[in-house]
Amino acid sequence: MRDETAEQPAPLRSGLTTGSCATATSLAAARLLLTGTAADAVEIILPKGKQVQMRLEFCRLADDGAEAGTIKDAGDDPDVTHGALLYSRVRLLSEPGVRFNAGRGVGTVTRPGLVLGVGEPAINPVPRKMIGDHLTQLAAERGYSGGFEVTVNVENGEALALKTMNPRLGILGGLSILGTSGIVRPFSCAAYIASIHQGIDVAKTNGYQHIAACTGNASEDTMRRVYNLPEIALIEMGDFIGAVLKHLRKVPVDKLSICGGFGKISKLAAGHMDLHSRHSSIDLPQLAEWAAAVGADAALQQGIREANTSQQALVMASAAGIALGDAVCQHALAFARSVVPAQVQVEVFAIDRQGGIVGHAGAFQ
Repeated sequence: MRDETAEQPAPLRSGLTTGSCATATSLAAARLLLTGTAADAVEIILPKGKQVQMRLEFCRLADDGAEAGTIKDAGDDPDVTHGALLYSRVRLLSEPGVRFNAGRGVGTVTRPGLVLGVGEPAINPVPRKMIGDHLTQLAAERGYSGGFEVTVNVENGEALALKTMNPRLGILGGLSILGTSGIVRPFSCAAYIASIHQGIDVAKTNGYQHIAACTGNASEDTMRRVYNLPEIALIEMGDFIGAVLKHLRKVPVDKLSICGGFGKISKLAAGHMDLHSRHSSIDLPQLAEWAAAVGADAALQQGIREANTSQQALVMASAAGIALGDAVCQHALAFARSVVPAQVQVEVFAIDRQGGIVGHAGAFQ
């Protein structure tokens, strides 16, 4: 029988991304090769500077290199990789730098339109940078002038990937190694929504009448760059735009700036309150219709409908001189305005993966 649920729910626990796991295991394996010391835990630094220690399941010599593994802990987020064994194998190379391979259970990109090129192992840019930075630091500490070959593996990753969007996106053979902050936050939970409400309340209480609701690190950085907003006015909403819009009915501010990736803003434009892939999906036929309304010809409309991702659709539209980003933001703005009180001035920004603004609607001041 399950234990009874506590009457006072505890805050949900954050976890660590597959990118953090790959960084920790790569570092431990490389350290074994350069120092001869096998560890049972390893400390890494996350992108925002936080230090975390991760337990290792093993750290040992293997073939012509070394390997280390850890169990992915996603905290209280319902992540398909929670509890999976992720391990990295490292070989030393004569040339400096880091070379990445997709091992067992890690996918390979087979279609254009993703942040990685066709043929690349599905190890995203931030995890690559995390691994590279840690290995470069280790090499400097040990006086090592060569490089590293890193092969990342996820046990049973091929089967787990079938529960994700990877096959549809053309990432075949396994999972993607992901993460932009190194931390997995529990998204589908009342505690996270409560933290959004609290953030809005605190900002307003402290006299900030202009807040920016951001989906992640890149959108926060964009709002800092555009408006020089302090941390207290940046609301980390994740995928919960509905939590922001509905709370402003109770606690209105003068101005709301919404900022997120083009794909997520397109979901808001379609009327979705939860932007996570578990609850809403990108509607490419709808994007084609919006593109048509701002001048896209029949061939471009068909190309958008057949695109692999929203980013690919945006690139196609931009190449044709069609302001699809602005059109999507205009629809997102209309939906947001239908939810918040009339006295709240609203604007919407869509950004690309580098934080560049690819669309905007509303007053920009």
